[in-house]
Formats: sequence, C-alpha cells, structure tokens
Amino acid sequence: MGIFAIRLPDVGEGIAEAELTEWHVKPGDIVKEDDVLAAVMTDKAAVEVPSSVEGKVVELGGEIGDMLAIGCVLVRIEVDGEGNEAASVAEPKPTPAAKEQKAEPEPEPEDRPAEPARPVVKTGKPVARAKNTKPLAAPSVRARAREEGVDLRQVPGSGPGGRISHGDLENWIASGGIQQGSVTRGKNTGVEDVRVVGMRRKIAEKMAISKRQIPHITIVEEIEMEALEDLRAALNRKYKDQRPKLTLLPFLMRAIVEAVREQPELNARYDDEQGIIHRHGGVHVGIATQTPNGLNVPVVHHAEAGSLWDNAAELARLAEAARDGSIKRDELTGGTITITSLGALGAIATTPIINHPEVAIVGVNKMQMRPVWDGQQFQPCKMMNISCSFDHRVIDGWDAAVFVQKLKLLLETPAMLFVEG
Repeated sequence: MGIFAIRLPDVGEGIAEAELTEWHVKPGDIVKEDDVLAAVMTDKAAVEVPSSVEGKVVELGGEIGDMLAIGCVLVRIEVDGEGNEAASVAEPKPTPAAKEQKAEPEPEPEDRPAEPARPVVKTGKPVARAKNTKPLAAPSVRARAREEGVDLRQVPGSGPGGRISHGDLENWIASGGIQQGSVTRGKNTGVEDVRVVGMRRKIAEKMAISKRQIPHITIVEEIEMEALEDLRAALNRKYKDQRPKLTLLPFLMRAIVEAVREQPELNARYDDEQGIIHRHGGVHVGIATQTPNGLNVPVVHHAEAGSLWDNAAELARLAEAARDGSIKRDELTGGTITITSLGALGAIATTPIINHPEVAIVGVNKMQMRPVWDGQQFQPCKMMNISCSFDHRVIDGWDAAVFVQKLKLLLETPAMLFVEG
C-alpha cells in the first residue's frame, strides 16, 4: 500500500491560487478514477477536480473557503502499490467535524421525583405536564429557577417526560413567563454563522469595489410599452416553432446598441489605476442572471452583429449554462455594458450597481398597467420604468440623461430599432 498525493492543478492561465468551495469526499471514502474530489473557484468559474487514481481518501488538504495555491496537496489517497509519497501520512488527521461528533455532552444528573412521575400531556415541543405533576429538572436548572424566582411547575419542558432544560428555562424567562395555552413563545436568540465563500464571496468583493470606487448617478424613466409588447407578441406568433421566443431583453439589447452608437463613451470600461477609458466598438452586453450559486453575468458578445433572434438564442444558451454550471470563463468576461432585471419580482424603481469596470448599467423594473393622461382623460396603459446607473467620474449627468431618453424613444417606437443608418 502507498500514498498518492493529488495536487491542485492549474485551473487557468496566470492563476496562482483558487478558492476551495466544495468537498465531494471525506476521509475514509473509497474513490475511483475520475470521481470528483472537490470544486474550486477562480474568476467566477467553478472547476471540479477529479481523482486520477483509485483508493481510500486519508487526508483533505483544506477547508471550505480556504485559498489554495496551485500545486499544493489537495487530497491524499491510499492506493495499491507504492503511490507517490511516503506511507507515514496514511492515518487521516481528525477534522473539526469528526471531533464534534465524538464529543458527546455529559448528561446532567436528575433529581429523583419524590413520587412516581405522572402522565404528561403531549402538545408538541415543549411538553406541558398534567396538573400538579412535579417538574423534572436537573439540580442546576432548579438552582437557576430559584435565583430567578421562577416556579418550575409553570415551565413546559421539551425533554423526555417533559423534563425542563436550561434552554426551556431561558426561553421562559426571556418571554416574561408568557404562556399561550400549554406552549410558551420565547425569543429566538439563536445565531447562525455562515462563512462567505465561493460565488457569494466573489459577488461581495465585486459589489464592494463598485460601490467604493464608483460614484453612481441613477436616472429613472418610465416607458410606454404598448407598441413594443404588441410587436413582440406578433413576432412570436408569426415565427412560433421556427425561431427562438422573444422576450423583452433582445429588444432592449438592440436599443442599447443603437443608443451607444451615438454615445460611444457609455460602451466602455474604465481602468481606474491607469486612468484610461477603453471605448469599445463591439457592444458586449452582460446579462445579470440569478443561479443556484449566486449572481452570474454572462456576456452576449458583439450584440451589434446579431439579429433579435440571434441574441435571444445566445442569451438563452448562456443563461442555461450559467445555471447548470457549464458556462466557460470567457463567457463571463469582457462585458462593456450590463442589463439587470428582476422580472416579475421587480419594483417600481431600483438603483442598480455598476458592474465594475464598466461605466453604465440598465435596470429593468416591473411592467404593469397604469393610468396615463392622454391630454383629455386617463387611459390604462402598459408601463415600465427603467433605472440606469452611470459612473459619474466619466459620464456627465447630461450625457446620462441623453442616453436614457434615447432608450425611451427607441422602446416606445420600436419600428426605429429596425431602421438602418
């Protein structure tokens, strides 16, 4: 028998370290070749690390959330044959979880009741005792009750046979002795510590950079959506089963392409350190997408070159890849302007945070029927607000307003989206 050390492979060009986000094995597990051992993350791309050998896992090289250097030992596996390390490391080191499992709390001694315990009336947790039944509690619980002036006969217990624990007593004291029926309703003083790792940490870091370094200016404008929604419905009916279904987003992408043609300073990335604004000819639209692992921003590259249906198909493909974790690294990078939408959950207005190092983001809010004054009377109309944020270091308020009004014009008169020149 020997020990085979599997090291963290190079998961990307120029990457020196990766964050350990998930273990698929534990010490003692038997693994086969190509079984997934762990998942690591870098630059928003999750990578699964497979086993190259068959054997028993004897040691893990880190904990969830650790930053591991490329080439460090990820897992040690006991294998038939010599392996590639000395066998002195075959015995696994006890993990914190294992220690917790072995350490069982010592049961507290109980006072024996002066008389046989009477039946209890079960009403869920905690349990209420029958009238005049002597309460079951450890001496330390009784002492605390005496200090606090609490009559234990009034305190329902959650332990076996209605036994009163320290927690039951604390809840009773915290609630002021309030009893509803036979069950107390105490304060929930629990605190759960959740380590920020993986995608959540990447999102947190990105948002912190954006808010810390970018002075945001946000403009909210309302859009009359009747004409565009009628056109969208007509196109979907005409090309049903022939072309991808059109949502609002491909139209908005087309409007952005037209708007930045006149204002290229908005289709840009700002290098804070070098003090350089990179204005791009191609319009690479990031679409904020919620996934099981957190927020991803897949990028539809060269939206200016695609038709409505091309962009709709690419958007659907990227969104699905982001959700199932198969999206590639280059499909998450290179955006020049971003769209964010909460869909049906959207509010009247939002204040989107710019996707650093871009300089603008377009937020889509909820579409709903509203009364609109037509000059003579109020008419029901399908309306939607857009919330657009800009980097005020490089985009002046006037230019931001011009951009928003251009989007409004194009979305309210969608025929202009198809006018060349």
